[in-house]
Amino acid sequence: MPRLFVGIVPPTPVKAQLLSLMAGVPGARWQTEDQLHLTLRFIGDVEGPVLADIELALRDIRVAAFDLKLSGVGQFGDKRPHVIWAGLVESAPLHRLAGKVEQVLQRQGLPPETRKYTPHVTLARLKNPNRGRVFQYLSDHALFRSDPFGVTSFHLYESHLASAGAFNSKLDMIW
Repeated sequence: MPRLFVGIVPPTPVKAQLLSLMAGVPGARWQTEDQLHLTLRFIGDVEGPVLADIELALRDIRVAAFDLKLSGVGQFGDKRPHVIWAGLVESAPLHRLAGKVEQVLQRQGLPPETRKYTPHVTLARLKNPNRGRVFQYLSDHALFRSDPFGVTSFHLYESHLASAGAFNSKLDMIW
């Protein structure tokens, strides 16, 4: 059963900027260059026939190209950090695109996303981290800013879970 999500791939120069941030937290499982993406919507496991319907429905989304810029770092898991991420400068076009993706997926019968959309690029996953080191990392990289980059497409991905972490394969480029 495919495990799906919809995301945006940063260009290679921005990925290089992100890769340069990946050190300084012992035990962190840093993302690889191929894993770096901005999730628009996690879909989860779907039955095979639903995949084709999702692909077709996503192809109907049309938005004008827009620019994004990464800004700062943060973490999920207040008392027990489990993810370190790079954030984004607020972007109305990004939120509109994520909203359109959400609408299309709901029309395909998927349940609505219940979590607030927090645009980010995951940098590392953490298991039993030293909180002091995590917060020092966040402080050290708080002023991180990427170069602006244009968004002209998004992708439907299939995610494969493995012991070394998830690896993602692009199923379809859309828009």
